[in-house]
Amino acid sequence: MSSIDKEQERKDHSPESALSHLSLSSQTVHADDFLNSSQDVAPALHVSTTFRYAKDPNKLQSLATLLQNNSDVTGDAMSEGHIYSRHTAPNTTRLEAILSTILHGPAVTYASGLSAFHALLVFLNPKRIAITEGYHGCHGVIDIHTKLTGLKKLELDCPASELHAGDVVHVETPLNPTGRAIDLAAFAKKAHDRGAFLTVDATFGPPPLQDPFLWGADIVMHSGTKYIGGHSDMLCGILAVNPARAQEGWFDLLKAERLHLGNVMGSMEGWLGIRSLRTLEVRVKQQSANTEKLVAWLNAALHPEGTSSVGDTTTLSSGNSKIIREVVAKIEHASLQEEDLKDGWLRKQMPNGFGPVFSIWAKSEDLARRLPSKLSLFHHATSLGGVESLIEWRTMSDATVDTRLLRVSIGIEGWEDLRDDLLQGFKALVEES
Repeated sequence: MSSIDKEQERKDHSPESALSHLSLSSQTVHADDFLNSSQDVAPALHVSTTFRYAKDPNKLQSLATLLQNNSDVTGDAMSEGHIYSRHTAPNTTRLEAILSTILHGPAVTYASGLSAFHALLVFLNPKRIAITEGYHGCHGVIDIHTKLTGLKKLELDCPASELHAGDVVHVETPLNPTGRAIDLAAFAKKAHDRGAFLTVDATFGPPPLQDPFLWGADIVMHSGTKYIGGHSDMLCGILAVNPARAQEGWFDLLKAERLHLGNVMGSMEGWLGIRSLRTLEVRVKQQSANTEKLVAWLNAALHPEGTSSVGDTTTLSSGNSKIIREVVAKIEHASLQEEDLKDGWLRKQMPNGFGPVFSIWAKSEDLARRLPSKLSLFHHATSLGGVESLIEWRTMSDATVDTRLLRVSIGIEGWEDLRDDLLQGFKALVEES
């Protein structure tokens, strides 16, 4: 690829554009307009895996010539567009253009969230990684790298002296499965003071809830399967690069390595991702607002001595509150981190909401197992982020968690309907006891 073509690809993936002054929803609707060369309003689905080279023979250059000229042979200069879908394809290119704008750093997509995390570790190739519990799948990927490279796992709160240049501090915030938030600025300082890198899994806090680059992240990861997809019908992983690191070549190298790792997302998933991003802001704001109201309602029932912030006296009667306390031992969500809210960092880090996932600890394993079967509006299923509300007895898919834990992913339904469904579920359990 010529330097001009390479610069154009970076520009296509740059957060600095004429759309930067627009709202998030305007960006998700229009950030890929420059790639729309047809009259279609809705993007077409392109299923081809291979694309014709340039018709003009004078534009054709052999691979040997490109290599001799030190050109990037993974680029578009070999054709008048795309070459092979393991490198780029129309739908995923448009998806990456939108993501690069809304995530504020050039973005690369992958087949799944875990494939993105694998690509991150392949690229940075650390000797040590500091990480807390979080998503068990990431720990499984780390175990594979430990087998291959000897990667050593450290506790996230390990002494800074255990970190060395080139190591990784990986923070998932909010944390899976509890919904607890972690101070990114503190861990950015810890990492950078030692010459290490801060990588952030922001899956539980998508735009517009937080921007980890503001707090020092070098790479931001998303399982786009969740809120980016938003409809429980696509797999996707995303790595967005801090623009300062992109200037050091990180974005170009990630793209080049993806070509050979082969972990690209399919064209159908790229098309679904574009469809989903159009409504990202309205979905996530509704889901997060619903969650905060439900969490406040449950918290008021668990702590009747306090003052409810949800203005709900009927469903928080002493009888209903007692029923909830017979089933629920505790709940966890970033909105309940009172000390961190007083400290100030949490509201700065998540100024537009605290995430649509929270956790319930039942009083017993048996209650946790049976609660999902008593609910009508919550699907008992794993995953999260879709427009529909889900609840999972988490031990069904994660053998490491407390067997009393239920993970709750809130959708776009009316929060009062979800509240009433939870209440009748609690009542049904108590009646059976």
